[in-house]
Amino acid sequence: MVSHKRRMQDSPPELIIEAGRTERQYWKDLWRYRELFYFLAWRDILVRYKQTVIGVAWALIRPFLTMIVFTVVFGKIANLPSDGAPYPILVFAAMLPWQFFANALAECSNSLISNANLISKVYFPRLVVPASAVIVSFVDFMISGIILLGLMAWYDFVPSWRIVTLPLFVAIAFAAAMGAGLWLAALNVQYRDFRYIVPFIVQFGLYISPVGFSSNVVPDQWRLLYSLNPMVGVIDGFRWAILGGESRLFWPGFVLSLSLVAVIFVTGVLYFRRMERTFADVI
Repeated sequence: MVSHKRRMQDSPPELIIEAGRTERQYWKDLWRYRELFYFLAWRDILVRYKQTVIGVAWALIRPFLTMIVFTVVFGKIANLPSDGAPYPILVFAAMLPWQFFANALAECSNSLISNANLISKVYFPRLVVPASAVIVSFVDFMISGIILLGLMAWYDFVPSWRIVTLPLFVAIAFAAAMGAGLWLAALNVQYRDFRYIVPFIVQFGLYISPVGFSSNVVPDQWRLLYSLNPMVGVIDGFRWAILGGESRLFWPGFVLSLSLVAVIFVTGVLYFRRMERTFADVI
């Protein structure tokens, strides 16, 4: 009897896995694994600018040069209206959400593939990986905001009271980037062709989004159809909040774009969660 008790005491503890427990506590696990989220985001930020000569200044140079090109082409050559604001500010108010969205798509689509070793060996909510990639793009977004402040100071441009609504449109841009990023991250695991499709989506989206020009140049009869691009509502919202004055929001189109962003975000989360259980097997 004594020896039996001794064997029980000396035996290693058993790990009991309760069926379905992980699924029920998935969203709690997201909070429990927040340190992994911080680590992945910080690691990607360091890797992005490691051994670069000018470091984080690349986050300023790229949108700044794009803004100059669009200002010359659309503002000087095409002489398009600027909604009562200096044309560089008009362009950069759109460059901020667009660069955030485009960078988030690129980072999210490859996030699971680049962390394949971690995903195939350790359990954690896989949603942490693309979410951390979006945060990295959001850091670039915040850094690029310095250029907008500099442009406002250079042109002595003072925003109106609408600027207080800017956090709302930032949240909408975040939802659009997160939703589309989750779709592409999950699809890229199943179909590696998406590594070639994403750059095309980003390049094509730049042309059909009102980044270099105001949406007001689009004829009214086409505005609703044009708003089927969710980034139209996001960009118009940024401009409405930042420019004030003559800048106006086409509310039917904005509501349509906002609804599409909500659909993309919700379906992105649902599709990612459905495919998540297969990631470790196919990655």
